Amino acid sequence: MNRPFQVDQAEYPFTDHWLPYRDGHIHYLDEGQGPVVLLLHGNPTWSFLYRNVIKELRNEFRLIAPDYPGFGMSTAPSGYGFTPQEQSEAIHELIRHLDLKHFILVVQDWGGPIGLNYAVQHRTNLRGIVVMNTWAWPAEILPMKLFSLAMGGWPIGYWLQTRLNFFAKVIVPHGIYQTDKVTNSLRSAYTDPFPTPKSRKPTWIFPRQIRKARAWLANIESRLSNLSDLPAQILWGIKDSAGFPLGQMAKWQNVLPLNETEILEDASHYVQEDRPDRVAASIRTIRNRT
Repeated sequence: MNRPFQVDQAEYPFTDHWLPYRDGHIHYLDEGQGPVVLLLHGNPTWSFLYRNVIKELRNEFRLIAPDYPGFGMSTAPSGYGFTPQEQSEAIHELIRHLDLKHFILVVQDWGGPIGLNYAVQHRTNLRGIVVMNTWAWPAEILPMKLFSLAMGGWPIGYWLQTRLNFFAKVIVPHGIYQTDKVTNSLRSAYTDPFPTPKSRKPTWIFPRQIRKARAWLANIESRLSNLSDLPAQILWGIKDSAGFPLGQMAKWQNVLPLNETEILEDASHYVQEDRPDRVAASIRTIRNRT
């Protein structure tokens, strides 16, 4: 298949892989050899988010980085609703197709619930987990609830996402603390997957689902104790203004008691952009711990 948009080859020097998914396709990267690492993105990002982590580690690990249907270079099947439940089912299918075993799971933003929905059901297939600025439970703090209403509830949110590509154009750059990294190439990589109002709808559905997927999130939370013996590295960008204060980090520390935690003073929501070196180091630490 051909790429639906162009991306700087120096930034993203990888081989494309495509998994037919109903009448759509899941695009993913599969780079390197060694211990398996599954890298899950959030909204409105895609495998590009992990490019610097992959470049650093591909001589040591096998790194799998998918794009959810409707994001990046993936094509959603007919009738797809872009809910986190559906995105998690797509990731389940990719894991089955690639027969991934005993892997390290790396999650951030919506990658948390999407990946943890698999993890709580298949604990024995996980070697460890790296957690960055995410959650896996119903929204319980006011900033997250207000964010969901503003970006995925009120009419202004729908207009901002579908007409102005607001999430990709504005929120992503503001979620990177180190502003020198926000280049024109980076901006294009996050806006180009969403060229039309229709293509931008998934970026509105995700914030909406912070409230609408409450029952699904509660079900994941009810099984998080399955992961109490899972080796974990917690990386937290404390400049995050997207509703992920230290209280959410503390909850992860309670859920994952075998954690080692690193607070990043120079990172915001998109930790992979600000500090890919620390993400890579956390993956290496899981390998060495297990």
